[in-house]
Amino acid sequence: MTYTMINGNRLFHTDEGPAGDRAGETLLLVHGGTCDSHDWSAQIGAFATRHRVIAPDLRGHGRSTALTGGMRPRDFAADLAKLLENVDAPPVVVVGHSMGAVVASVLAVEYPSLVRAVVAVEPSYGFEAQFAPQLAAAFRVPDPAGTAVAVLGGLENLAADGPDADALRVWHRRRILGMDPMTVRDVFQGLFDEAAVALTVRPGVESYLSRRACPVLSLSATASLKAKGVDGNWEEALSRHPYSASAVLEGVGHWLFQERPAEFNALVMGWIDGLPPA
Repeated sequence: MTYTMINGNRLFHTDEGPAGDRAGETLLLVHGGTCDSHDWSAQIGAFATRHRVIAPDLRGHGRSTALTGGMRPRDFAADLAKLLENVDAPPVVVVGHSMGAVVASVLAVEYPSLVRAVVAVEPSYGFEAQFAPQLAAAFRVPDPAGTAVAVLGGLENLAADGPDADALRVWHRRRILGMDPMTVRDVFQGLFDEAAVALTVRPGVESYLSRRACPVLSLSATASLKAKGVDGNWEEALSRHPYSASAVLEGVGHWLFQERPAEFNALVMGWIDGLPPA
């Protein structure tokens, strides 16, 4: 089944890869805000050759509905916890991008029995205190989708050229414009309003992230770390597990896993292969 009723919403998800003793780890791929599971098109097939791969659309995104409930990271995490229970998944390696990395961290902190490890890709946390209220205010406008296009468009790798790079930027922009504007507003408000700062803003988020007991791999673009005012060691220093690691990629934008899929896939698969026994 590719649709499951979860907490009053109809969630789309795929579940692929080998079964039984050949299934390897179970991976849960969590996309970012105003995105959908198609973001992982260059990862699903590669990962599913050796691992079970579950790729959902979060409520209000892609093919999933938003009939009830909120649009905060804890809402999305509660949905995913229920989904994992419904599909009888063992503890998962959660690979989360942007807002999805926040959701992955909520799962690791608040549903630790469900999470084997976290891969945080360009996470939407670690910002300076003044950033959050400014961004939250920017979405209190009649056209929140237009604001999202401007904000996320500024995170693209504008130095990349050619038809593939152009197509990615068009796809990202049109997908935002196709979402319900109030959903777009609620997603960004849920990340950056006063109630969300403990999950996204320094120094409070440092305390929250340090509660993740599982291994964490953090992957970031150089430009993103510079904008946050942190370096590549910041998140690794917050991770309690000794297998945790971080890597910084040069010359890429926010969707680094789409720009350099072969490099990204090899890096993530290699780290997963070395996970210590549960």
